Amino acid sequence: MKNRRILGVLAVLIVIALSVAIIVFMFNSTQKVEPPEYSYAIVNTYPHDQKAFTQGLLIDDGVLYESTGLYGTSSLCCVELETGEVLQAYALPPQYFGEGITAFEGKIVQLTWRSQKGFVYDEGSFELLQEFNYSTEGWGITYDGSHLIMSDGTSALYFLDPETFQKTGQVEVHDAAGRVDNLNELEYIKGDVYANVWLEEKIAIINPQTGQVKGWINMTGLHNMQNQDVNNVLNGIAYDAKAGRLFVTGKRWSRLFEIKLIPER
Repeated sequence: MKNRRILGVLAVLIVIALSVAIIVFMFNSTQKVEPPEYSYAIVNTYPHDQKAFTQGLLIDDGVLYESTGLYGTSSLCCVELETGEVLQAYALPPQYFGEGITAFEGKIVQLTWRSQKGFVYDEGSFELLQEFNYSTEGWGITYDGSHLIMSDGTSALYFLDPETFQKTGQVEVHDAAGRVDNLNELEYIKGDVYANVWLEEKIAIINPQTGQVKGWINMTGLHNMQNQDVNNVLNGIAYDAKAGRLFVTGKRWSRLFEIKLIPER
């Protein structure tokens, strides 16, 4: 009888221990985990056209391209990195406000802000090859090797077929604090999407499959905003895949920066 009581007590204790372990596990699994944070170091600094209202930045096969905005002055440009000199330019019609750009298969794709219209150019000649439409605003765009990935200033990333430009899916971008809005210029880098967040001095590193923010890059102090137009914000991410170099700039900034990331957390 005594042994049965002991076994009964042990069974109860085991059940209690297992219950506590399950509760602890469930509690820990639901805790919001802050993503890693990075700072930066400046590797090189290059001249940048201070009149350029940068909306898109791109390096493809070692060549720097830039899309600029504002009605009446929007353009697509090929730029010499070392001098900032515009080597080639295409002026958009004045009714269009230029936005993000990306390249694939010898073509450059450019969005416009509120016109719900995009343009496709020959990468070498800037000859206009095609126009296409979308149902949202156009902010940033990049290419992952299979899909175009587009932002519209919300928390959404849209996936487009690069041949038909039809939407094939979307994800909502979020971090531990919840939804991340104001996603702007985009760049696809080694499986992740890097996104400027409009009006903030930070870049989100996003898992494009889940929308989860994997990390934040704190860009505070890169550009002195004292006595500057509040619209002259950080905007423009370009990755030189061949050389493994990361570049950033902003709207009407006088400098373009090559940076490297430094883990902080």
